[in-house]
Amino acid sequence: MFWRLGRSLTFASNMAGFSAFNSLAPKTKNLVVAGGLTAFVFGVYFYTMRAVGGTDELQVAIDKFEEEKRKSEIKQA
Repeated sequence: MFWRLGRSLTFASNMAGFSAFNSLAPKTKNLVVAGGLTAFVFGVYFYTMRAVGGTDELQVAIDKFEEEKRKSEIKQA
């Protein structure tokens, strides 16, 4: 069974995409992986923000707080 598993891993590493990746220097591999992960994370983030929808609830709350603050400053003066 282990021989069979080893053979399938050898086959997978000899595929065109993997052999090109394996021939890269370690730092280059790290950069490729980091770039892929970064692209994935940003993709998920922007997809999520678009799916949730851009509501202005926070900006409305900030504006309301600033208006109440100005009113209280006017009353104190």
